[in-house]
Amino acid sequence: MRNKTVVITGATNGIGLVAAETLAAEGARIVFVARDPARARDLSARLLRANPDAAHDWVQADLSTVSAMTAAGAALAAKAPRIDVLVNNAGAIFDRREVTVDGLEKTFAVNHMAYFVLTEALRPNLTAGARIVSTASTAHAYASLDFDDLQTEKGYSAFGAYGRSKLCNILWTRELARRLQGTGVTANCLHPGGVNTGFGDNAKGALRLLFGLGKRFMLTPAQGADTLIWLASAPDVAGKTGGYWAKRTLTQPSAAARDGEAGRRLWDASEAIVAAARA
Repeated sequence: MRNKTVVITGATNGIGLVAAETLAAEGARIVFVARDPARARDLSARLLRANPDAAHDWVQADLSTVSAMTAAGAALAAKAPRIDVLVNNAGAIFDRREVTVDGLEKTFAVNHMAYFVLTEALRPNLTAGARIVSTASTAHAYASLDFDDLQTEKGYSAFGAYGRSKLCNILWTRELARRLQGTGVTANCLHPGGVNTGFGDNAKGALRLLFGLGKRFMLTPAQGADTLIWLASAPDVAGKTGGYWAKRTLTQPSAAARDGEAGRRLWDASEAIVAAARA
């Protein structure tokens, strides 16, 4: 990873933090997105200790609105004109249905649209042989998409919305890989496992209690970051694309996640959402 540039979201906590530090220690320059300046400064100090020879940098953004995603994409593109690895890792779960200023259900906005908008903004900066690595989840296996209700206005549940957003991650990754054929750029996604991080700390009530109880049985961030780091850096996966990986193993996702037509419909719907938000 020496002299390579890695752009990563969700880097100030959990598996993203471990991945950023590890890749920096392997020689990479890290450019990351953060909401909290204090956490960003802490990570910047960690990255400098891991690799003091690289000009690490960061962009402040709350990736819940299309305008913020777009601004973050432009700022990242300016700070990283040449990108070797793009890691889409930011994600959240919400116990109650929230709607953004764009009219998007917030889980869908943060967990899917941010991946879509940032990646499209940064595609011109991706080098030949660049890798796009995105964090999905086995939670997708219990979900299906209703294109007449992408914003979950009917029957919202925290885990249902989260599972649908992770299904979107896989469908989008597969469609992205198809569209990138012939460019030398690859796109893969992964299930990190159940990891003891700050994920779910924004939840309230029973959902927060459930996460708190479950954390004692979860993987460490280092264990959860292993496949992400491997996909970002290992020679073993050079040229492999469109895959869903768990424990460094290519894994078959659900039938819904393998629906190519759904992937194309999701892409078109995502483009329409961006166009409407920018109108």
